[in-house]
Amino acid sequence: MRKTKRYSVEGSNSLWQIYKTVPFWKVAKSFVVIQVARYTPYIGLKNWMYRKFLKMKVGDQTAVALMVMMDVMFPEKISIGRNSIIGYNTTILAHEYLIKEYRLGDVIIGHEVMIGANSTILPGVTIGDGAIVSAGTLVHQDVPAGSFVGGNPMRVIYTKEEMDERNNVHFME
Repeated sequence: MRKTKRYSVEGSNSLWQIYKTVPFWKVAKSFVVIQVARYTPYIGLKNWMYRKFLKMKVGDQTAVALMVMMDVMFPEKISIGRNSIIGYNTTILAHEYLIKEYRLGDVIIGHEVMIGANSTILPGVTIGDGAIVSAGTLVHQDVPAGSFVGGNPMRVIYTKEEMDERNNVHFME
C-alpha cells in the first residue's frame, strides 16, 4: 500500500481546483526549472537546480538522465539517495489528482538505486537501497532493498537474496 494522504474536494474535479491546493507561482517556477533540467546534460548543474530551486533532496553522485520529469506541483516531496541513477524519460510523481479527491505522498529513492528508462514512480512509494527497477516499470508499491523489480504492474523478479546469489556466482566464474 502506498503512503499517501487523501484530501477530498467538492464540486468540480480536483485538477480543475489545482490552485486551491498549490500556488500558481510555485507551479510556474517548478515547471521552468524542471523543463530546463530535463534538457541539461550537465548532471552537477541539474542536481544543484533540483536542490536549490525545488527543495528536493538529491544525494551526491546521483545521476538524473535527460528528459526525467519530476513532479511539477510538489517536487520537494521527492528524495533521491547518493550514487543512484534515474533513467531517461522517467516520471516521478508525488501527487494524484482524481475526481473527488487528490492525494499527496513522499517518494523516497534510496542509495545506489538504478531506475530504468521510461519508468513511472507513483506517490507514496519507497524504493530501498540497492534496488534495481527495470525499464518501463510502473512502480505502484514499495520496492524492497536490493531487489530487482519490473513490469506493469510491477512485480519482484529477484529478491535481494537471489540477487546476491546471482552476483556471487558471476564473480566466481
